[in-house]
Amino acid sequence: MTSPAISDLNPARITMYGAEWCGDCRRSKALLDRRGVDYDYVDLELVFDGAERAKAISGRTQIPVVVFPDGTHFTEPTDAELAGKLDEAIAA
Repeated sequence: MTSPAISDLNPARITMYGAEWCGDCRRSKALLDRRGVDYDYVDLELVFDGAERAKAISGRTQIPVVVFPDGTHFTEPTDAELAGKLDEAIAA
């Protein structure tokens, strides 16, 4: 497995790795969009090394992988988990 780049582990803003065919990805993306979150989306169908980067971060092949500027990440988060982390970031 490739080691993730420092910028992948601590992005300047939220980064989500996903694919259109993934229902969990569509759900998490919709939540971010509804909340008006400014984030980067890495489409694993279009970005050559996107899947490898997501796996290097999470150690798993499941998506979505959502990485936060504080270096934490979620893999396949529920809406409640993702919303809770967003609320935590806003409160900080």
